[in-house]
Amino acid sequence: MKKLSLLLIFTLYLGCKSFNTPPPNILFVISDDQSYPHTSIYGTKWVKTPGFDRIARQGLLFNHAYTTNAKCSPSRSTILTGRDSWLLEEAANHVPFFPEKFSTFPEVLKNKGYKTGKTGKGWAPGVALKNGKQRNLIGEDYSNIKVNPPAKFISNIDYAENFKNFLDEKQDNQPFFFWVGGLEPHRRYEYQSGIKYGNKKTKEIKKVPDYWPDSDNIKTDMLDYAFEIEYFDSHLERIIDELEKRGLLENTIIVVTSDNGMPFPRVKGQVFPFDNRLPLAISWGEGIKNPGRIINDYVSFSDFAPTFLDLAGIHVKNHDMEDFSGVSWKGIFNDDSILQKRDYIIIGKERHDVGRENDKGYPVRAIIAGDYFFSINFNPERWPAGNPETGYLNTDGSPTKTEILNLKKEGKTEEFWQYAFGKRDEETLYDIKNDPNCIKNIAEYDKYISLKDSLKKILIEDLTKNKDPRIIGDAEVFDIYPYADMRTKNFYNRYMRGELLDSDWVNPTDFEFTVE
Repeated sequence: MKKLSLLLIFTLYLGCKSFNTPPPNILFVISDDQSYPHTSIYGTKWVKTPGFDRIARQGLLFNHAYTTNAKCSPSRSTILTGRDSWLLEEAANHVPFFPEKFSTFPEVLKNKGYKTGKTGKGWAPGVALKNGKQRNLIGEDYSNIKVNPPAKFISNIDYAENFKNFLDEKQDNQPFFFWVGGLEPHRRYEYQSGIKYGNKKTKEIKKVPDYWPDSDNIKTDMLDYAFEIEYFDSHLERIIDELEKRGLLENTIIVVTSDNGMPFPRVKGQVFPFDNRLPLAISWGEGIKNPGRIINDYVSFSDFAPTFLDLAGIHVKNHDMEDFSGVSWKGIFNDDSILQKRDYIIIGKERHDVGRENDKGYPVRAIIAGDYFFSINFNPERWPAGNPETGYLNTDGSPTKTEILNLKKEGKTEEFWQYAFGKRDEETLYDIKNDPNCIKNIAEYDKYISLKDSLKKILIEDLTKNKDPRIIGDAEVFDIYPYADMRTKNFYNRYMRGELLDSDWVNPTDFEFTVE
């Protein structure tokens, strides 16, 4: 393998503690649609994640990590840029054109001499171009090595083996950034795969969330989801072992997380605490003081970019990334406080997927503070999970979705349908300590009016200060940004006029593409 030039090594070491301390490698491991607390170290009994648990025990475990937007491409846009999704123009929406004006932290790392790459799912779905040419937001793709997956619909990409291939091509002493993008536990699932191949039993799940029927069918669906989490975690174990074998583990920051909540009704793509709260563990050998700590501070996905660049000793002033929404967690690694500790976290969304007339979204902004969650649904007349006549296409197809729809169709109960698909109040307030499933809206109760008004004031003032277009007067722009895939453009109107071809049909459980 080639040796780095002395000049390049000198450049890379700038900003680090000393010239004897090489810049850290960064490994970012991200599953697709995995909710907090669905790892074993968080206490979930029906999923086993030894890889994730090892990272947490050897590093840090975060209890309150939130994406700003619980959908694949806007969540990943926030990770890559360090900006809240509503400050990313088109990239606030699902299936967007990624704005050329925004840099990503892997692009900056590459310009500073890091070798960058990815395997599996990167930034998606959407299109990223620069001057009309394909743009690599993350790095060169390493996804050619395949494996026979243990069940139908699990990806055949051998994430661990592709990572080894990346390391083989890396120059000696060259720092790296690598993104391991699992396609699990994104749907579809082979039904009963958790029982057939994972030796799981429905009795392991003592209770399902209050917004779903408590049935064996839904528990089976949850076990299939758990089986896919465990499969991706097995690749993480192999990746950690490979780093250890090569002597790279001590100086590699390993981040393990997900992009948004589980692909079930009322979770993925919606705006509740359990939709946006995600698993997060980080290790870094001797770079973390007092490992094994649990971090209870609010942290945002907008914090990843400033943290990584800070730890790499890179100043972002000349890289079009100085306007971060997030903050660096550098202090946490030293067992110090976060430089700017949060009293609350803000989440939201704009347009997700398809299924509303004239390509409109379902705009929401919300705040989580202590025991309470407050949200504003700016267009409560719209359907939050997509229109009924097009099949609620903002919610992935699943046994759980089917059971909820059938209960309503058969006249047995509309309760679960209302939770998942029904229209919502313009303002909601939930006591998430006593009502973690956000079932009872207390926004109009007299005893909570003052609290609601206080949270609303904080939310609006924060978003106004940070120039959210939804708040400062350019709200309609999010509904007119074009889709990056023609199949999704004007989908509802074409569907209602009977103009769709088979090639136009969008199945939200399969729809993942990117030109990155």
